Amino acid sequence: MAQVTVTIDGKSYRMACDEGQEEHLIDLAQRFDRYVMHLKGSFGEIGDHRLSVMAGIMVMDELAELQKRMKGMEGEIATLRKTRDDALNKADKNDAALTGVLLEMAERIEALSGKLAGRPSGNA
Repeated sequence: MAQVTVTIDGKSYRMACDEGQEEHLIDLAQRFDRYVMHLKGSFGEIGDHRLSVMAGIMVMDELAELQKRMKGMEGEIATLRKTRDDALNKADKNDAALTGVLLEMAERIEALSGKLAGRPSGNA
């Protein structure tokens, strides 16, 4: 386990984290500290615990909003995937139909060329 020291509201806290996660933990602490400092600037000295709780609630509110947006985007992605799959299926059917028509036309052309060359049809 790695150890880092983070600072929130001017106070240092020693914390443990997985190896390689030190910078991430420091970044998270700095982001949380910005919430605390914003609240402190808005409300003044209202107590460390109250500031921390309010900052935590702000973070959770932001998280809930992002989760709603993500759920909406997941729905849009599912719709887009279905539309894509439907379009691919339609394209496959159109390709199969076109291939069938082209084969039929090729057979007719061969039959006609055989007739023009004086061969009976089916003996191409």
